[in-house]
Amino acid sequence: MATPLIPVQVNGAPRACPPDTLLPDFLTQLGLDPRLVAVEYNGEILHRQFWAQTRLQPQDRLEVVTIVGGG
Repeated sequence: MATPLIPVQVNGAPRACPPDTLLPDFLTQLGLDPRLVAVEYNGEILHRQFWAQTRLQPQDRLEVVTIVGGG
């Protein structure tokens, strides 16, 4: 039987993922390169050093900003 998905919010839009999905894996599932984004997690900037241990939980809120280079 498939594991039910949990609801999360990304940039104000409803999304879903398996329980305990690691943040970098979720970003990849969204088609984003984790090296090129900044993440606000439940209202706080989440420093990159904590991403690998951050497991998404029901109702988590993410704001994901793509870093754009250039000049």
